[in-house]
Amino acid sequence: MNIHRLHHTSIPMPPGGNDDARRFYTGVLGLREIPPPSSLRKDRLVWFSVSDDGDELHLLTVDDVQSTTNVQHLCLVVDDLTAVRQALESAGVEIGEEPEIAFRPRFSFHDPFGNKIEITEINGDYLDAER
Repeated sequence: MNIHRLHHTSIPMPPGGNDDARRFYTGVLGLREIPPPSSLRKDRLVWFSVSDDGDELHLLTVDDVQSTTNVQHLCLVVDDLTAVRQALESAGVEIGEEPEIAFRPRFSFHDPFGNKIEITEINGDYLDAER
C-alpha cells in the first residue's frame, strides 16, 4: 500500500448551516468555495479548496450534530501565524492556546458549528528539539 496524501477532511454542520459556513470559511478564513459533484446532495454540502495542491475541506449537514470533544480537530498550516491570528481576532473569533510543540507555534478556535480548528506555522522539525 502506498498512501500519497490526505485529500480532504469532512466536518459536520447543522441543517441550514450552509450560509454560515460560507460566511466563516470564505469571509473569515479566506478559503475558496468549490462545487461538490452533482451526483451528491449539494444542498447538504459546502466544499472549500484549502490549497493549490488539491487539499479540500468538506462541510456536510448532519441532522443530529453533537458537540465534539476538543481532541477532534483539523489543522491548517499557514505562512504567517501572527497575521492569521490578528485577522481572526479582528473578526471576533475567540482564540484558544495550545500546548507548545517545538518549531510549531499554534493556536486554535472553533467554527460557528463548534468544530475545532488549529492553525500552525511549521518552522522546522520538532524532533530536532527532542534529540
